[in-house]
Amino acid sequence: MTERMKILIGYDGSECSEKMLLNLTHAGLPSQAEVVVLTVAEHWLAAPTSFGGVDVHFTEDPNEASETLAMAQHAQALIQANFPAWKISPAVAWGMPASKLLERADDWQPDLLVVGSHGRSALGRFFAGSVAQKILHEAPCSVRVARGKSEAATAPVKIIVGVDGSQGSVAAVNAVAVRHWPPGSQVRIVNATWEVPPIASTRMVGPITEWIMSENERIKKAIGAAAATLNAAGLITSSLVEAAEPKTLLCRAAETWEADSIFLGARGMGTIDRFMIGSISSGVTARAHCSVEVVRIK
Repeated sequence: MTERMKILIGYDGSECSEKMLLNLTHAGLPSQAEVVVLTVAEHWLAAPTSFGGVDVHFTEDPNEASETLAMAQHAQALIQANFPAWKISPAVAWGMPASKLLERADDWQPDLLVVGSHGRSALGRFFAGSVAQKILHEAPCSVRVARGKSEAATAPVKIIVGVDGSQGSVAAVNAVAVRHWPPGSQVRIVNATWEVPPIASTRMVGPITEWIMSENERIKKAIGAAAATLNAAGLITSSLVEAAEPKTLLCRAAETWEADSIFLGARGMGTIDRFMIGSISSGVTARAHCSVEVVRIK
């Protein structure tokens, strides 16, 4: 994390966005930060009438620009109340929310991009999943999809960290370790380990079993290293290792433990990395009942 963290926040005036702003106090963010609050006057490309018989029209309101700016300034005031030392700038854009947020992220290069999990209108709610997923896949920085507690944080928080031994998961652990959490905050390291699947050929049992044992030993070392890093940061650390599907285990662990957030690593921007993000991080982001932060190495 840089000395003065750069944070880009997408705000649309919805109840979910209000909770997202308050949820920032549960994210361990520093007392010093440079923040841009971007509100987008939402305009979607009209679908052709042949697309399900739907014809969409938008009429531009001459007062929309000032109303959109007022919305961003409202968000600025709410954030400033909880983070008085932050330098916060309201900003507006016109178009499709995900595209405009990504454009600003590409230009400004923030450390973290924060969005809510639902939009302000029926159309916004319908597209909320695709907006969050587009940002999750294409943002050049870490992404936090905020949901859950709406009150200001005054008590210790609970954090789930997915650890698989990859560089991405190391980045997630490091991101948690350098944040500023209330005393007594806890981290639970979660890993979905391997087990020997049913194998028809007895010739394959030995090599596959040996590989899985080696992989599990590697994961054990990664969990130990993660625990050492988090303990050194003053966090109370525990671990959960189960033979389970990763998305299911992470979401179940977070819900059962009543976690405030889940931190996961992203592996980069290549084709295989996008597939991995889609299969794990995107699934967790869509299913989890708490905030999810996907940490990307810049």
